[in-house]
Amino acid sequence: MSDQERRRALAEFLRARRERITPREAGILAGPRRRTPGLRREEVAQLSGVSVTWYTWLEQARDIGVSRQVLASLARALMLSSVERRHLYALAGELPPEQPPGAGPGPALQRLVDALDPHPAYLLDANWDLVAWNRAEAGLIGDPGQLAPDERNLLWLVFTDPAMRTLLADWEGQARDLVAQFRADAGERFGDPRVARLTRELAARSAEFDGWWGAHHLADLDSSRRTFHHPRAGDLTFDYVKLAALDAPGVKLFVCMPGDERTRRSLPLLRGARDERGERDA
Repeated sequence: MSDQERRRALAEFLRARRERITPREAGILAGPRRRTPGLRREEVAQLSGVSVTWYTWLEQARDIGVSRQVLASLARALMLSSVERRHLYALAGELPPEQPPGAGPGPALQRLVDALDPHPAYLLDANWDLVAWNRAEAGLIGDPGQLAPDERNLLWLVFTDPAMRTLLADWEGQARDLVAQFRADAGERFGDPRVARLTRELAARSAEFDGWWGAHHLADLDSSRRTFHHPRAGDLTFDYVKLAALDAPGVKLFVCMPGDERTRRSLPLLRGARDERGERDA
């Protein structure tokens, strides 16, 4: 989509959303001779705290800049839903607004992850934060629920938890691949505060991450095979299957399918395992 097409689409979207809101819904007293089906341009401008001329230019698809602060004001004035808000930011060429703290997948997705037991399964959000996992996954890598919320991140675990270096059979190869996959997956979100903070802190904590991140290698986030040296269940091999959660934008489901018969027979050991992070770190 060219810049002109994007501006035109933004103008059409704003106009359509403006025309669907009644003055009463916006808290505006409408006169008896009102003919506009929804809000007037000047009313949206007033509610958003911008000038009428500037907003008019926006609906005329003029080549003008739109800040994130103004987009947030327009979204409130037009009473946009979460999906409409993301669409607004995308049409304006901006990163989507951050999810509020605590926001994540709905209970149905959590039930799906739980139902996949005894196969390890988890959900990653757009920042690769672990937002849901089942008992088998906790038995495989340790219970993320015992970590601080900011530390429940796949990259953070791989590079800062000493136990992961012995748990992953090929830690160096898998860690390097994860860095390349994250750089590609987050490619459209560089500048996002969470991505910037995570990569900055990891670079300060890990020389390996700092070097691999600086190499700018890219890799697809596709299905892969990983081998683990588990302290209870022994050597385990899993084929990772990745699925996108359409009702939770940015969230991906990962399911670990046994790569051999021995791993399949060992699944019950993971399901009943408890977090032994303290023992492994000792």
